[in-house]
Amino acid sequence: MGEKSALDTGEKSFILLVGIFISGLTIASVLASKIISVFGLFVPAGVLAYSITFIATDVISEIWGKEKANWVVLVGFFALLVVLLLINIAIIFPSAPFWKNERAFNTILHGTSRIIIASFTAYLISQFHDVWAFHFWKNITRGRHLWLRNNLSTMVSQFLDTVVFITIAFYGIQPVGELIFGQYIVKLGIALLDTPFIYLAVYSIRKQLA
Repeated sequence: MGEKSALDTGEKSFILLVGIFISGLTIASVLASKIISVFGLFVPAGVLAYSITFIATDVISEIWGKEKANWVVLVGFFALLVVLLLINIAIIFPSAPFWKNERAFNTILHGTSRIIIASFTAYLISQFHDVWAFHFWKNITRGRHLWLRNNLSTMVSQFLDTVVFITIAFYGIQPVGELIFGQYIVKLGIALLDTPFIYLAVYSIRKQLA
């Protein structure tokens, strides 16, 4: 049997976007245990990493369609499950007697487990909505105005994600209302700023596929 053919340009671009999506999704759950200040607004540190996932799914939706975008969302869900399992295995294993950071390690990663559970719920709601809304607006605009469907789908999806995630992850331990407000405003800003990158990615991939 001959060697299999190398990956074509479309496959490489798709795998790259899935890699960016999974990376942003999983690291956001770890970073979110720290609350940071962005221009006076208080948000989980994973806000930028998670916002990148919407860029990836919007580009995948535009180039490869709704079915592949939904599949990527499901893959991301299982990636979060794997991360949760690995974190808990790391916590369960006894530490070496000379390692003195057990308390800090457990404090951060126990919090991360709650954050990942919150992410499961918020993630499924917001990401499936984003894919659905993107194609809803694509049909309404007859395939025109990428900037409009990108922003409309992302803004509503980010709102759903913010309310669900912050409530589950931080209720009873952090000021939920303040975090929801801060995170959503920051996410709105990122959603508006990412439009040129969406256009650039879509244009570049379509040019390579032509």
